[in-house]
Amino acid sequence: MTNKLPNHRTEGSASAEPLLLGPSLGTSLALWDAVAPELAAAHRVIRWDLPGHGASPAGLIGPGATVGDLAALVLDLADGLGVERFAYAGVSLGGAVGLHLAIHHPERVSSLAVICSSSHFNGAGPWEERAAAVRAGGRAAMAELAGSADARWFTPGFTVDRLVQDHREADPASYAACCDALASFDVRERLGSVRVPTLLIAGREDPATPPAHLREIADAVPGASLTEIPGASHLAPAERPEAVLAALRGHFTGFARRGVAVRREVLGDAHVDRAQARQTPFTARFQDFISRYAWGEIWTDTTLTRRERSMVTLTALVAHGHLDELAMHVRAARRNGLSVDEIGAVLLQTGVYVGVPAANSAFAVAQRVLAEDGDV
Repeated sequence: MTNKLPNHRTEGSASAEPLLLGPSLGTSLALWDAVAPELAAAHRVIRWDLPGHGASPAGLIGPGATVGDLAALVLDLADGLGVERFAYAGVSLGGAVGLHLAIHHPERVSSLAVICSSSHFNGAGPWEERAAAVRAGGRAAMAELAGSADARWFTPGFTVDRLVQDHREADPASYAACCDALASFDVRERLGSVRVPTLLIAGREDPATPPAHLREIADAVPGASLTEIPGASHLAPAERPEAVLAALRGHFTGFARRGVAVRREVLGDAHVDRAQARQTPFTARFQDFISRYAWGEIWTDTTLTRRERSMVTLTALVAHGHLDELAMHVRAARRNGLSVDEIGAVLLQTGVYVGVPAANSAFAVAQRVLAEDGDV
């Protein structure tokens, strides 16, 4: 690692899928101590420190820094480690970095988890004031902020001494520059452009980024899901690591993620993109159900081949008269390897066991779709 890169720690197999973990302002990669080793069982986990925090050098960013500047450091780190595409999870400022990456560099991010964070941080004023106070007060100001860290970070009676000490020892200039980044961050108008599988995790007792902030992101990002953790404040991975770990495992290695991939393979990117673009808060849970159950559990079961599943699906859709769905699955059947003659044979079979009128309507739909695609 050169002094132009943030400090980092790598855990897990070098051949596993990379997962980058981003920190919150004032903390170090120790924020992930209770979670990262477990995630490393299935991922190449890469934790990183903010500039001037933990063991990262100061001076990587300066006054007027943006979240984009921090995201550029993360990409430099990934490049330095030979990581082209990665999953990403981040807390607070680290979560903002993840949103920036998903919006501006979607080709680098395979999936995203945003924890106790926001698409905006309540306006620039408070952060500008904090940055000015730290620049003026230096180490004394950092000690004062560290003295109130428990109230900002944890529920009453809970603390992690290591993280409070990290706050106290953070470089004042770098800390102030990170405050500048929070002050200028607002991606509310860009959330709809996020297309990677996204999980939002909220601490139900978080005063800094309340659940409403995470809900706002979940409602705007197509296909996103939200998990609220009771008894957690702002640093949920430190305070409720088991709950955070379960949510992250389900998101990064679970059925929902596999389901989205299979759905795209069978139905095509254009269809899935349209479905996600039409998603509303009202339909979001149903879309998540489809991804997890239909595509993540059923279509990934290897007992039947995808060709066989297409045959069964065509028959069922004809039987129930779901002709709009039938058109979509005629295309899916071609993508899954069925020939035009095989599709015709399936529909002919339905004429015997479902009925001639149903088969007649099905042949009309299939003829239209196959003609549109140049297959007949």
